[in-house]
Amino acid sequence: MTVRFLKCAAVIASLAVPPVAYAQNVASAPVTAPADFYKMKLGSFTIVALSDGIISLPADQLLVERTPGEVKAILAAANAPTLEPTSVNAYLIDTGARRILVDSGSGSYFGPTLGRAITALKAAGYKPEDIDEVLITHLHPDHVGGLSVDGARVFPNATIRMAQPEQDFWLDKANLAKVDASVQSSFDAAAASLAPYSAAGRVKPFQPGETIDAGVTAVSLPGHTAGHTGYRVESGGKTLLIWGDVMHVAVVQLKDPAVTIKFDLSQAEASRSRATIMADAAKRHYLVAAAHLQFPGIGTLNKAAQGWQWTPVPTPPASAQ
Repeated sequence: MTVRFLKCAAVIASLAVPPVAYAQNVASAPVTAPADFYKMKLGSFTIVALSDGIISLPADQLLVERTPGEVKAILAAANAPTLEPTSVNAYLIDTGARRILVDSGSGSYFGPTLGRAITALKAAGYKPEDIDEVLITHLHPDHVGGLSVDGARVFPNATIRMAQPEQDFWLDKANLAKVDASVQSSFDAAAASLAPYSAAGRVKPFQPGETIDAGVTAVSLPGHTAGHTGYRVESGGKTLLIWGDVMHVAVVQLKDPAVTIKFDLSQAEASRSRATIMADAAKRHYLVAAAHLQFPGIGTLNKAAQGWQWTPVPTPPASAQ
C-alpha cells in the first residue's frame, strides 16, 4: 500500500497519548475515553466512536490561509505545534435493528499510527460481519482504506453507500488533474477499496439529501470533495450530525473557518459549507461528530467572542463504557 495521499506534506508520527486541546477556542475536557472506542446513547440509538489512530499534519504547509502568516500566528498564540496531531475517527450507528458504520478508517494506507478502526470495532463488542451498511462521507483513503484487504471485503454482509457525485468523480481518472497532487492517489485507493463490493453487487450510491435509513439522512456538504456528505442521525428527539471532513485542524479553523486545506477540491465551496453547517449546529444545538477532531470527536459548537468554541462531550472512564 501507499502513503502517497499525503506525499507532499504529511509526516506520520506515532504518539503514545492522545493530543491535548491546544486552542483557547477548544473547551478543555478530561481525556479519559478508552483508546479504541467511546459509546453514547442518542435517543434509542447507540453511537460508537471508533479511533483509527492519530496522524500528524504539518498545518503550516497544508492549510490555505487568507493572509500570509495567519496560520503560524494562530498556532503560536495557542501554543500549538505546526506538526498537528490529528485524530482519524469513524462512527457506528446501532439502531437496534441495524448496525451502520460511517467510514471505515484507513486500513493499511498510512502506516502504523493509523488503521485501528477494526480493532476498535471489535473492542466495542461488534464484528465486521455484524455491519449491515457502510456509509461513506467521501472517498479519500483515510475514510475507505479499511473497506477491503488484499481484494477481499472486510465487511462481508455490508452494502457500501455514498453520494452518486462522489462515486462518479473518484472512479473516473479523467478528473485526476482537478485535484491537488496530495490526493491524486485517492483515485486508485477508491477503486481498490470498492472493487470487491462492486463485484458482489454491494455498492449502492444515493442522491444528495436522501433518507438512507430510518433516522439517518444524507446531508450534502460539498467542497472538500465533489460529493462530500454528512449524515444526520435522529432518535428520540436527539440529533447528531456526522460531518466528515468539514474541519481538519481545529485550533486554526475554529479561529478562522475561512481557512481551508490543500486536500479540498474547491476551496471556496469547502469554506461555504463549513460556515453554513457550523452556524446551523450552533443555532440548533445538536451534537456534531467530526472525523478529525480529537477523539472521540463528538461535541457541540457555539459562537465565541473571536471565532467558535468546541465543547467535547464528557468522556466517562473505560470501566463505564
